[in-house]
Amino acid sequence: MKTILARMVTLSRFCTVVLFGSLLAASNVYAGEYEQRSDVQAFADEMQTRYNFKKEDALEILSHAEKKQAILDAIARPAEKAKPWKDYRKIFLTDARVDGGVNFWLAHEQTLQAVSSSLQVEPEMIVAIIGIETSYGKNTGSYRVIDALATLAFDYPPRSAFFRQELQNFLLLAREQKKDPLILKGSYAGAMGYGQFMPSSYRNYAADFDKDGFADIWGNTADAIASVANYFKKHGWQAGEPVLARANTIAGFDTSLLATTGGFKPKLSLQEIAERGASPVVGGLGNARKAVLISQEGDYGTEYWLGFDNFYTITRYNNSSMYAMAAFQLADVIKAEHASRKKQAAAAL
Repeated sequence: MKTILARMVTLSRFCTVVLFGSLLAASNVYAGEYEQRSDVQAFADEMQTRYNFKKEDALEILSHAEKKQAILDAIARPAEKAKPWKDYRKIFLTDARVDGGVNFWLAHEQTLQAVSSSLQVEPEMIVAIIGIETSYGKNTGSYRVIDALATLAFDYPPRSAFFRQELQNFLLLAREQKKDPLILKGSYAGAMGYGQFMPSSYRNYAADFDKDGFADIWGNTADAIASVANYFKKHGWQAGEPVLARANTIAGFDTSLLATTGGFKPKLSLQEIAERGASPVVGGLGNARKAVLISQEGDYGTEYWLGFDNFYTITRYNNSSMYAMAAFQLADVIKAEHASRKKQAAAAL
């Protein structure tokens, strides 16, 4: 009973309502293993010093976190990163994902239109991101976020600094939003909701579209849609501007043009790129527009693409050229199929 009451006091500082039944279940199920560790003690000290988050509150919450071996196994093998583009593309550009995207768009047409008009991000781009991340909300993650972030912050040395920051942001998020940090769920990496926002992204970009006081990216599709759009807008998305263009290269072109991992920000103009041996297949893009040259292994050999500023924006969501290409191409197909469905529906009237 003392443990239950201690947690009630802790959570009451930033939760408006906590169910006694959930507290009892938590006290019986989650055996503490983190709060006695010196690195966790240091983390709690930092929470108090930097954020005025009481040390005892942080330790009480972390006493209910569980190290999950399944999380460590999952993060060690992100399968899609090992695949070439020709195989990666097939994961996301499927009939089921396109059909799901059109259905999601039709079900939330008014919200998507309102968000798109307000934030100037095309509906198909929002839908494609949600489709890639969670299959339109079907797979938002089954791990408690506190377990995921504690496991990776304290038991995954390769990225412990990053996940400690996210754990900090998660505790602050819980305090700010008055939510119980022990019940929020997400992916094995601690990503949350329809758009799989990390806690830092939630605090910076999550949007409360319906103005009910909580940006609910877990269960409120309007908030989830607006949050994805807001992320894109804040990272420089320009509605109506190009994302990608197929490129031709000449023999002996300057291979230093090719983007390396993480180096997707356009820096050279199309004129400068052309002078070094690569140019867009289509015209009308203007010589002054900046781009970055990307190569991918396609079904028929190496493909070359030019990525523009909007392409770079997509990589701010996930720092992968293949992810950005898949998102763009999925959005394009969903847009065409949505228009076709609308036309068919109008003709049937």
